[in-house]
Amino acid sequence: MTAGVRALVSVLMLIGFYVLALVELAASVALAIWLLSVAPAAVAIKVTLPLFVAIIGGVGWALWQAIKADTEPMPGVTLTPEQAPQLWAEVRRLADGVGTRAPDEIRIVPEVNAAVQEQAKLLGLIAGHRYLYLGLPLLQAMSVDQLRAVLAHELGHYSGAHTRLGAVAYRGRIAIAGAVGRIGKFNVAGWPFYLYAQMYLLVDNAASRRQELEADASAVRLAGRRAAIAALTEVHVVAKAYDFYLGRYVAPGAALGLLPDNVFGRFTDLLDARRDEIADLRRRAVAEPEPGSRWDTHPPLHTRIAAIEALPEGTPSNDLRRATDLVPNLPEVSHRLHGMAVNVRGREVLPWERFTAVTADRQLQEAADGIFREVARRLGVARVGLAEVLSALAAGRASELGRAFFADVPEREAAQKFAEPLELLLMLAAVRSERYRWRESWASGPVLVTSAGADLDLAPVAKLAVDPDTLPQAQERLRELGIEATAAVVQETTANARNAEVIAGLGNVTFGGVEADLLVLDNGLIAVPTKGDKDEGTQRMLAMISSTPLAELAQAHRFVPYEEITKVTVTKQVPIRATIQLHSGQTIELRESWSGDELHGESRDVLHRVFARFTGA
Repeated sequence: MTAGVRALVSVLMLIGFYVLALVELAASVALAIWLLSVAPAAVAIKVTLPLFVAIIGGVGWALWQAIKADTEPMPGVTLTPEQAPQLWAEVRRLADGVGTRAPDEIRIVPEVNAAVQEQAKLLGLIAGHRYLYLGLPLLQAMSVDQLRAVLAHELGHYSGAHTRLGAVAYRGRIAIAGAVGRIGKFNVAGWPFYLYAQMYLLVDNAASRRQELEADASAVRLAGRRAAIAALTEVHVVAKAYDFYLGRYVAPGAALGLLPDNVFGRFTDLLDARRDEIADLRRRAVAEPEPGSRWDTHPPLHTRIAAIEALPEGTPSNDLRRATDLVPNLPEVSHRLHGMAVNVRGREVLPWERFTAVTADRQLQEAADGIFREVARRLGVARVGLAEVLSALAAGRASELGRAFFADVPEREAAQKFAEPLELLLMLAAVRSERYRWRESWASGPVLVTSAGADLDLAPVAKLAVDPDTLPQAQERLRELGIEATAAVVQETTANARNAEVIAGLGNVTFGGVEADLLVLDNGLIAVPTKGDKDEGTQRMLAMISSTPLAELAQAHRFVPYEEITKVTVTKQVPIRATIQLHSGQTIELRESWSGDELHGESRDVLHRVFARFTGA
């Protein structure tokens, strides 16, 4: 199918969308005229006015949104031919190979993706300015062979004139999705638009999948089947590895108010340190195919691999150099991309090694604070440190403390298992004694080491400490290591919602006698007073979550951490009636109203599962 025909199909489907709107409008007018002839005018207006508002308002609003929607290029660091001559030479050579014009700009972007864009004119019939986007994580992970396959694939979209329809398809999706969303699923006028939207997406997505297979053929012709398959597989693998990298090594510090000076700079270290795991991801990506869907814009990996294997062999090059070799100033590019793409938002920016150490320190203190708070509740005191914990162990209270963390184990085993949280407290004391430091480890995580670089293993000391008979040996060992028990103390005597996530929400409940929206987190409950507003509870909760960090909501309103709850008595399932009992002896009555809203359809069930932890259900 030529670019002109594809453009015509897209335009005709958009025209069909507005023809449908005119047909509905005419039908609504006919209905109004008929109702006026057989019923009072008030009835006719009441029945047809919502239809007119939905059709004219919904479609008109969607059309305006589509018209004003921009197709600006993706933000990224532009690489000039002078900055990356080898990369540009490859791109130009491959563009000649697929019979198309090379892009006008190459931009490095932070996503695990490669893409092309063309700002075409006259509904895609006239070529325009071309952009090639390369994800920095792909450059860091791929070989030159694999990158060639990626580049040939993307340039194949140009030669197939796929990119010229980008603006048409983009605006079409905005218009149709906007109209359906604006009219709403409960308005009869919206039903034909909903069905038409399904048809539009099916046709558009099917065309997109065909285009991906066509572009894959370009990759095979210019880079060979092996490189094309490896590149596709690598994109899947790198996406998972990069999510792990951000989630494991960056996000914890960001949640604690920290950022590294270059978020993207150490991804290659993780790839090198976890070669075996990365190789296993590659094997699983091929051996465990994910099912595709007719709603997908890309065919599933196994379908693309099968199509590639059926093609004639192309021209393999067997260039196993790292793709980063084609961009000699990549560290500078990475730093520029960090400055462009990362929103610091008041966080403290540190060099990577310092970022790792400070993050590990704060995580350790946060974990220790939770242990200290639970021990304090068991001992019946306001606050404790490691010194007080060791005194309790000397008094033979290890089983009691262990049951606070391992309620389902026998009493003697609870005493032994208390060595696990105790080890964290000993690690905190080691850090606060300023005799030990954190060493980066991309194969695991930060490791606490001595000044000479040897791992510090405090598990044997913790096992000695939980037994009153061997506690003196543990204390002697701590003195030998230069670890002061008094250095480890609680910093936050009450829990917070800093790293929490919302898992559910109930609108318009009564919580402790106050009308409120109840946000259910994975570590506690936040009750936000509604100030008498009974409407739109779901939208109100969504607005709160999207506009205000949970930690701030928890500070500004009543926050009940789960660790402070001792028992929940549920007297009615629907609507929920429950009594929440706290360690302090205080009780909170929760009453859900019949007319209340849920954050999502399973919010009530989620809250019941939370309460089950404290009811024995």
